[in-house]
Amino acid sequence: MSRKQTTILDLQRMKREGEKITVLTAYDYPFARLMDAEGVDVILVGDSVGSVVAGYDTTLPVTMDEMVYHTRAVARGSEKALVVADMPFLSYQVDLAEARRNAGRLIKEGGAQAVKLEGGTNMAETIHALVDIDIPVVGHIGLTPQSIHRMGGYRVQGKQAEQAEKLLADARAVEQAGACAMVLEAIPASLAKEITAAVEIPTIGIGAGIDCDGQVLVIHDILGLCEKYSPKFVKRYADAATLIRGGIRDYIDEVKSGAFPGPEHSFK
Repeated sequence: MSRKQTTILDLQRMKREGEKITVLTAYDYPFARLMDAEGVDVILVGDSVGSVVAGYDTTLPVTMDEMVYHTRAVARGSEKALVVADMPFLSYQVDLAEARRNAGRLIKEGGAQAVKLEGGTNMAETIHALVDIDIPVVGHIGLTPQSIHRMGGYRVQGKQAEQAEKLLADARAVEQAGACAMVLEAIPASLAKEITAAVEIPTIGIGAGIDCDGQVLVIHDILGLCEKYSPKFVKRYADAATLIRGGIRDYIDEVKSGAFPGPEHSFK
């Protein structure tokens, strides 16, 4: 039986049935095609493109136009996976009208099936406003990279009791606002387990332990292509960087030596 298109209803069913949800972050057509063919449930077009692809130190410079571009590329490469697009910094924080317009662009122009935004209780009204116009929303609490200056760096959140209580309240607020799922980033595993049990929508962990309903990592990280940093929560599943460097070296050597192009690569 052929695999069906994944929907937000499938994610909720998977939580109920205890089936883990697989999420990978991608930014282009080739990686999206590979992920989709291998059966990943969700492809997240992350604003982490700013750090991973563009080389910025943070996600803050990423624009709406850039997110629409990358989302459109991923959507063209995905036939079955659910495509979720990040809303970049200042695309939803200014007012509800702008949030609706920008979320709509990611659906209409980008081809996403859902959007993701960062924040808990403070973003409940925004989540509700988007859900109210039939745009599925994935929440994101814990370490929220767009709040990096307030947090003082990429730090684990929720280690103190007061922080943990706030994150529990954030999770409930995100759910009550109508989000279809939420990302839990860089929080203690015990707290992630508690949040996962406390809400009926799926939780997707990144540095949040084994008890979340699913996991998300960046494709460049798991393939060893992002050498700029290596968070503790990343597991490297392949060393693609070494393979790519070898191919580049061989190309340079053959061009320098005159071995390439050969007769088989030339026209008569």
